[in-house]
Amino acid sequence: MTPESPVTDEENPAQAVGDAGVKGALARFRVMAYIVGVGLLALCVALVLNRFFDQGQYSAVIGPVHGFLYIVYLVMIVDLGLKARWSLKGTILVMLSGVVPVGSFFAERMVTRRVREGIKL
Repeated sequence: MTPESPVTDEENPAQAVGDAGVKGALARFRVMAYIVGVGLLALCVALVLNRFFDQGQYSAVIGPVHGFLYIVYLVMIVDLGLKARWSLKGTILVMLSGVVPVGSFFAERMVTRRVREGIKL
């Protein structure tokens, strides 16, 4: 019996999960996914207040803040996608999850599970 040769990161992306870069990128993504999810829910409430109760000051504040945080969320997705070697399609689908209320929560769970298991998106 001969011992199997070690598999490199390029042959097995699951091995890259142990790298500090992927772990850090995943942690940053998870934090931003929750922040963007809560921010989008707050923006939805603010838009309802604006539309039905003429309270536009909430959406005037929450809207730009959420927009900025969504851009940071996109940067975190690209960072994690490059380090975990995601496909372009998988990266774009995760990006789009941030525009659906509660979508980022579901994406965060799926991405975390798949990255930890070493499955590409």
